[in-house]
Amino acid sequence: MAQALLFRMLTAAWLAVAVTFAPAAAETLDKVSFGTNWVAEAEHGGFFQALADGTYKRYGLDVTIVPGGPNDNNRMLLIAGKLDFFMAANTLMSFDAVANNVPVVSIAAMFQKDPQVFLTHPESKVSKLEDLKPLTLFVSKEGISSYYQWLKSEYGFSEKNVRPYTFNSQPFIATPQSAMQGYVTSEPFAVERAAGFKPGVILLADYGFNTYSTLIETRWDMVEKKPDLVQRFVDASIVGWYHYLYGDNSAGNAMIKKLNPEMTDDLLAYSVGKMKEYGIVDSGDSLRDGIGAMNDERVTSFFDKMVRAGVVKPTIDYRKSYTLRFVNKGVGLDLRPKN
Repeated sequence: MAQALLFRMLTAAWLAVAVTFAPAAAETLDKVSFGTNWVAEAEHGGFFQALADGTYKRYGLDVTIVPGGPNDNNRMLLIAGKLDFFMAANTLMSFDAVANNVPVVSIAAMFQKDPQVFLTHPESKVSKLEDLKPLTLFVSKEGISSYYQWLKSEYGFSEKNVRPYTFNSQPFIATPQSAMQGYVTSEPFAVERAAGFKPGVILLADYGFNTYSTLIETRWDMVEKKPDLVQRFVDASIVGWYHYLYGDNSAGNAMIKKLNPEMTDDLLAYSVGKMKEYGIVDSGDSLRDGIGAMNDERVTSFFDKMVRAGVVKPTIDYRKSYTLRFVNKGVGLDLRPKN
């Protein structure tokens, strides 16, 4: 009996030591879903980078990215509670949500500049925005209802020379005295490959079209009930963008190419280069406050311009469209190269 008692005592002591030195149980990650507004591409690179290189995991998040596309509506899935976060195109979407009592809110602006541009032929010798007025302008239906109304109210453009843009560059290529809408990160690359000339580029953001772009949206109930989770998702996404722009972005690009086999290394490199050259992600306020920065003055300025252009009604409470609670904290500033 004494031997049995001794055995039980030794066994208990061994178990205590084993428990003391056993590895801690794996941390439970919060499951999070994030929907983009288009197929995987470099313009979404920071989010894919944060997933691929483990940044989201380090912030305690198990993130699923749901790519968008021409037949997908991830914003509706956000509103319905099927997604936790969504990538909104620009601030106009945020204003529209308030106007229609949609309970979503913008919590970070990953692009300080909207990538919207007009492309021109070299022989048209366009050097500034006003030079576009006499040209045939290929503009999409969405463009007519948004930025083109601003061009009319701020710069005196008219619609007499406007032709429908159907996301086909051939009409532009075949018309020397014309200009075509596009994104600075993609269409110039495609036109140069297809036509053999390097198009001129007029970035609307450099002329006062100061909407934020590529915003992170969530529902108000997420902000109110899970602010810590929201903050971690925003912070990790910001870090992902620093890594994608300034670090080794091969992991993010590999994920983008896996999800979108049409994406090439050349286009990915071109897009990243243009985002850096034009300060699409990291310029202005983000240089001081970090990627994702927003401020009241900027949103108010853009709202006033859209009111003058007749795009939004002056009576909407646009301040409900966004919150500064999760940004302007300098997250990731140490990751930007010093020179």
